[in-house]
Amino acid sequence: MRMLMRLVLGLFVLKAVVAGPRFSRQADLDTYDNANYDVDLDNINLENQEIYDYEDGLTIDDPQIEIGTLAPPDYNYPVPEASLEEQEEEEEEEDEELPLTAQLIPQGSGGSGVLMGPDTQKEEGLLPATPETPQEGTGGVEGSVVSSGEPDEPEEPVIDRKGMPTCLLCTCLGGSVYCDDLKLDSVPPLPKDTTHFYARYNRITKINKSDFAFMNKLKRIDLTANEITSVDERAFMGLPELEELVIRENHISQLPALPETMSLIDACHNNIGSKGIHNEAFKDMTSLLYLYLTDNHIDYIPVPLPDSLRSLHLQRNNIQMMHGDTFCNLQDFNYIRNALEDIRLDGNPINLSRTPQAYVCLPRIPIGDLI
Repeated sequence: MRMLMRLVLGLFVLKAVVAGPRFSRQADLDTYDNANYDVDLDNINLENQEIYDYEDGLTIDDPQIEIGTLAPPDYNYPVPEASLEEQEEEEEEEDEELPLTAQLIPQGSGGSGVLMGPDTQKEEGLLPATPETPQEGTGGVEGSVVSSGEPDEPEEPVIDRKGMPTCLLCTCLGGSVYCDDLKLDSVPPLPKDTTHFYARYNRITKINKSDFAFMNKLKRIDLTANEITSVDERAFMGLPELEELVIRENHISQLPALPETMSLIDACHNNIGSKGIHNEAFKDMTSLLYLYLTDNHIDYIPVPLPDSLRSLHLQRNNIQMMHGDTFCNLQDFNYIRNALEDIRLDGNPINLSRTPQAYVCLPRIPIGDLI
């Protein structure tokens, strides 16, 4: 019984090997004729076949078949990879089969591109046509704006300066307030501790008495290059500390009354005429150092002048004559005016050589025509 079981098991193994794909492949490569190689498993003589005892061990000539290590049949055979030359040939064939199509070649940043390809004219409908830029003067798309060639200047924003705090509108540094070039049409309210006020290159047209009221610390006012045509007569008289007033390049015709504390008065480039200066307007200004009245319509030297005066500029006016006691004291020949070193009378229709006695007390002769 034991031997029969072994035989049956051996038959099953043999059938599996014969039916396997590996055995069939090997049989195809063999030189034997498959027609003459016929195994009839049913006519095997079981009695004459030598049955080996597996317990005694297999001989060297016996086929060694291990059932436990027999690999299962492999039905998925790997397809051999094509060689590198074959792959390159296939790629070339694919490239030859691909049709050439029109392509859009970009031309730099923002360009519309150029249509390239053998059938460009036939396939122009594949790509949208680039609209042509209308030429200047030929008209363009309806509703478009045609440039005139010059860029339009941006409109200046309108700023409502009324009611705005002065130190927000202007620049406040310590006691100085700078309101230059802000297109102001009036003097803004100033902090009470202001010492120096600058409002140059604006559009101020008038100075009112209330503009500088109760400004007890104000020392300098500079209103250069405005459009001032009138100044209130008492606009600066309530300033006990005022020393410098610069009101040049305006349109005033009357110089207002000024406090005795003045050290500099600059009213050049205005319309001040013969009646534009008060009689003896500078007599009591014992600290006055600089008096500039250039480019006006004055026809006389505004005497008397304080002894403290160092510089007097009256060029390009209408001064035609000068008295002997304009600068000196004809009754006291020992009187010398040492401070007045700079007198400018050039540009006036006056001959300085006709009044030599008027300069004997001066350290220097005035500048002007001597003929």
